[in-house]
Amino acid sequence: MSNSVQHIVVLGAGESGVGAAILAKEKGFHVLVSDGGSIKEKYKVELNRHAVYWEEEGHSDKIHSADLVIKSPGIPNSSPLIQGFKTKGTSVIGEIEFAARFTQAKMICITGSNGKTTTTHLIHHVLKKGGLNVEMAGNMGESLARKVLTHPADYYVLELSSFQLEDMHDFKAFISVVINITPDHLDRYDYSMDLYGQAKFRITRNQTASDYFIYNADDVEIQKQLTHHTVPAQLIPFSLQQEVKNGGYATNEKLIITIKNKLTMSIHELALKGKHNTQNSLVAGIAGRILDIRKESVRESLSDFTNVEHRLEFVAKVNGIEFINDSKATNINATWFALESMDKPTVWIVGGIDKGNDYEELMALVKEKVKAIICLGKENNKIMETFKEHVHTIVEAGSAMEAVGYGYQLAKKDETVLLSPACASFDLFENYEDRGAQFKSAVRSL
Repeated sequence: MSNSVQHIVVLGAGESGVGAAILAKEKGFHVLVSDGGSIKEKYKVELNRHAVYWEEEGHSDKIHSADLVIKSPGIPNSSPLIQGFKTKGTSVIGEIEFAARFTQAKMICITGSNGKTTTTHLIHHVLKKGGLNVEMAGNMGESLARKVLTHPADYYVLELSSFQLEDMHDFKAFISVVINITPDHLDRYDYSMDLYGQAKFRITRNQTASDYFIYNADDVEIQKQLTHHTVPAQLIPFSLQQEVKNGGYATNEKLIITIKNKLTMSIHELALKGKHNTQNSLVAGIAGRILDIRKESVRESLSDFTNVEHRLEFVAKVNGIEFINDSKATNINATWFALESMDKPTVWIVGGIDKGNDYEELMALVKEKVKAIICLGKENNKIMETFKEHVHTIVEAGSAMEAVGYGYQLAKKDETVLLSPACASFDLFENYEDRGAQFKSAVRSL
């Protein structure tokens, strides 16, 4: 990093901001953390422990002394604050970009509208079991900055959101992955799928011919982006619809990875069920083979993996009624996958902050699988309007406890209560983890 950078201002004191601040401090920079809202107690304690200056509930004039700004992914580049820095010529980057400057590790980066977290965990599992020195970071769990400081590794598997990708400039992925591109966060991209797709494709930025790009050959938006992006990396497609020569594909019975020498395994051996999970398994298997992990080890990893919390997570069976926590489904597409994998009559808990959802996309699955709907949000009109003709019972709940109570009344033995909200959680909960945790504790108290 250039010697002219001495004062670093970190905007936003979530996990990524605090990780970046501590790394910057350890590397000898003057650091100020400034948050427009309030900072969580645990982060204040940590910043104090590292003697990092912080301010909350607004930005003071001190932020203007920055030589470099590291911003939270949640702050749009279009905001007056960021535009002000850019006009002045101050460099503004994200935490991932900053952290990557302090490690020689190879980066394996995953983005997509759905399935990112599961795929990130799955790749990490395959590589770790294959004996590599690997850590996992990014859009879930710990920030890359924190990991670089506390857990140096040869490989980092990173889940990256489009917001994080917007703030990366010189960063380079060794293996980049785009799982799918479906409508999400369109409010941030002028309601343009094309702009959103371009943000996702920034994951291939700076890649060279010795790097790899794994992508979903069945995804229309990805195909569209490929026509007007030159990706210098080696292209490695995966598909559920056609045979792929240099990548991977699946039939109804088999998962086949065709790079290096061919690996075949039965679909029934995969730990994760459902079509979307077959795609996630293909990606993880391909990444493992690119890194020369033994075929036997890859097979074993894909068959003994345990799923991520809040993602189609079995909670309990109470008097024959199954409760499933899919709180991580914060958009329509994620919920589509959840409903698709239901094999019993389902009471569906849905709602929260809607990011421009088109619930019509779920209509066929709702008609086929859903016997009752419980709306868990402050503003449920759109959901109720969409489904009232087709679902006889629709009720509203103001808390996880109330929703679970309704679910228990409305479902019978051998039926399922599914929390898959298709929305963000910030109206009634702190985040999707809080929503999932409250749901689970309500189920356990039945």
